[in-house]
Amino acid sequence: MAVCGPKLSLCGLILSVWGILQLTLMGVFYYIRSVALAEDVPGLEEHFESLEEFYAAADAGYTQVYINYLIKFYQATHNQISRMRTIAGLQRAFT
Repeated sequence: MAVCGPKLSLCGLILSVWGILQLTLMGVFYYIRSVALAEDVPGLEEHFESLEEFYAAADAGYTQVYINYLIKFYQATHNQISRMRTIAGLQRAFT
């Protein structure tokens, strides 16, 4: 008994690959400290007395977000691989 057809399965696969690709790109952009993502960096909302304090807070914020994206990337790829193994096992069981 099929739950979804080949078109829906392909759509899900494409969305999963796009999600992993997007996580990778966002992680790279946070790693190179892209200015376009500065408003999403935590800790930059307050007023700073000197430029060095601002740079230190920006570096800490970018590093924190980059590490979070590394963790999300690992979880996404690990979950995708686990799903593929489960699907392959179910297909072997029903054929």
